[in-house]
Amino acid sequence: MAMSDEDLLKQAKIYFKPLPKEPTSPAYNPTTPEKVKLGKMLYYDPRLSFSGVISCNTCHNLSLFGVDGVETALGHKFFTGGRNSPTTLNADFQIAQFWDGRAKNLEEQAKGPILAHVEMAEPNPEHVISKLKTIEGYVKAFKQAFPNEKEPITYDNVAKAIAAFERTLITPSRFDKFLEGDLNALTKKEKEGLKLFIEKGCASCHQGTAVGGTMFQKMGVVKPYPKEILGEDLGRYKITKKEEDKYVFKVPILRNITRTYPYFSTGKIWDIKEAVKIMAEYQLGVELTEDEVDKIVAFLDSLTGEIPEEARTLPVLPPSSPNTPRPQL
Repeated sequence: MAMSDEDLLKQAKIYFKPLPKEPTSPAYNPTTPEKVKLGKMLYYDPRLSFSGVISCNTCHNLSLFGVDGVETALGHKFFTGGRNSPTTLNADFQIAQFWDGRAKNLEEQAKGPILAHVEMAEPNPEHVISKLKTIEGYVKAFKQAFPNEKEPITYDNVAKAIAAFERTLITPSRFDKFLEGDLNALTKKEKEGLKLFIEKGCASCHQGTAVGGTMFQKMGVVKPYPKEILGEDLGRYKITKKEEDKYVFKVPILRNITRTYPYFSTGKIWDIKEAVKIMAEYQLGVELTEDEVDKIVAFLDSLTGEIPEEARTLPVLPPSSPNTPRPQL
């Protein structure tokens, strides 16, 4: 007997939660309009890089759903990192940041790329702060965002502002309407895909508010991945040095997944249908039919949401002064 829409909704609620209407506001970094405004400017400002040409938005382009659309991002002096750039959309709803989970929150994550030699390549936090202090508009903006601090322009506060902005990058979709009780929010094909997504076992890892990001999992549960898909990346093992963490990665979020190609930590797979087939085979030991893949992808496309208009509208950045350090290529 076919599952009713009501029963499908009940089952879906076991695994998933709708996105919140408002961004979270953690006690260690309360979300305020002033902080979000500053964070948006910093997110888009290439002057946070040593070369003066790379911003957070370069690799996490909000017009491209928070990614850059390449296998691995181009950074300082055309260096490339070893992993595909994850989306910043809905990134707050994860247990940790980066593919290997080495940053516990958005604040820790924001500090990394600015100093990474293959990314924005600033030599140290002090250089970033000295640069910002020469820009009158930022001096004012930091005072407004952190009014109770004697020295508001700090590297910690740079990260706090960027994180506050990123917490506003919430993209509700028709799937949220379904979870909230609108049984007509999804098409028949999308509902069939959701049912398959649960029944085949995809939801055992891809669950929660962001449909992923809630746990770590080994890549290759059933059998090892070919090198051309996963490469030589050992995942969390690089951080923990524990044997059981070899090929273990944070489960990626699937919100907007049909728009955040290419896929996997290496960015080697460009077709969402191929990615679904590969995951089913190597993670679940399941061979999906073309019809099943088609329906699952239809469901995944229902996770595509609306990027907040304010977030994707370019800010007017404060001008540099004669004392602002010049870019170094």
